[in-house]
Amino acid sequence: MVVGYERPRPPRVPLSVRAGRLLDEIGALIAFSAKTLRLVFQRPFQTREFIQQTDFIASVSVLPAMLVSIPFGAVIALQLGNLTRQLGAESFTGAASALATIREASPIVTALLLAGAAGTAICADLGSRTIREEIDALEVLGISTIQRLVVPRVLGCVVVAMLLNGLVSVVGVVGGYVFNVLVQDGSPGAFVTSFRTIATMQDLILGEVKAAIFGVLTALVACYRGLTVKGGPRAVGDAVNQSVVIAFALLFAVNFVITSVYLQFAGTH
Repeated sequence: MVVGYERPRPPRVPLSVRAGRLLDEIGALIAFSAKTLRLVFQRPFQTREFIQQTDFIASVSVLPAMLVSIPFGAVIALQLGNLTRQLGAESFTGAASALATIREASPIVTALLLAGAAGTAICADLGSRTIREEIDALEVLGISTIQRLVVPRVLGCVVVAMLLNGLVSVVGVVGGYVFNVLVQDGSPGAFVTSFRTIATMQDLILGEVKAAIFGVLTALVACYRGLTVKGGPRAVGDAVNQSVVIAFALLFAVNFVITSVYLQFAGTH
């Protein structure tokens, strides 16, 4: 290495070019998603692959979801308990914490865990197959990679997301109840009564719908980034990181839209 020599920096890409690439990526992802959703209803359905992927996704997501949901419910109960105490409405602590958990916290926790655990594994698996040219081999044989590999993973994520959301909701509400009663000296009867008075089945349905949509988004992003990898093993790692970032951004944006629409049409009880 020559002393004093500085490697020239790569030329800066103009903003217009980067914006064009971003729009191309968005369009490709939308087209990929549309094709995947269309093939969901076409035969043959890969039952064995679907069962294997569902089992794998559940195995890497259930335990972390349970461990995260307990402190999550406790933190929500702590914050809302202090707020309701300041407002003189301690009897509504149960309803407020439970609704916050079921409507918002549970679907978000479920989605983040799926994107961080299952999504990364899916992207790494498909990315490794792509750089080994296994995907090209399937296409040469006339096998649809989307129907063979993507659809089972998307449906598996949806099933696990809905089940995990129910589990996280129950564990989170119970954790908030225990924390409110034992730590904040709340009334068990007031917690349960306020929850039963204000909460409705619509809140649970909203959480399940969110979880299903988040599961679809997480799986689609992970599969898309895995199947579009170009390069070697380092490119696979970059694709995994990108899939997590993209999934997180989409999840929060879609969550805002769904919640806004729900509150607009269903009201706040």
